[in-house]
Amino acid sequence: MIEALTLSAFDRAAASARPEAAASVQRAMLPPVTGAVPGADAAAPADFGQIMASFASGVRNDLRAGEAASIAGIQGKASAQQVVEAVMSAEQSLQTAVAIRDKVVSAYLELSRMAI
Repeated sequence: MIEALTLSAFDRAAASARPEAAASVQRAMLPPVTGAVPGADAAAPADFGQIMASFASGVRNDLRAGEAASIAGIQGKASAQQVVEAVMSAEQSLQTAVAIRDKVVSAYLELSRMAI
């Protein structure tokens, strides 16, 4: 079920981008983010793509945990409270991902309407 969820959309988008656009995105680095990306060096700046990929993998992990807790609850291996907490966390992550997607689409549409 959730195992089929991959980050291939990010990979396809990065591969289909024009080289000059990719270079400008690489130059537009964000200031150093401390503690936002697990395992990242605090002094190294994180670019937008890395942050989004980290967020997407976190959402995927939350969805998998919610699904696993639901299955464990059905099998009687988890309490109702554990199942509800995991499912609510997965729901919150999914709602956040949808909100971010909506903002990105809105920004793209606004940019596409701009006169060149």
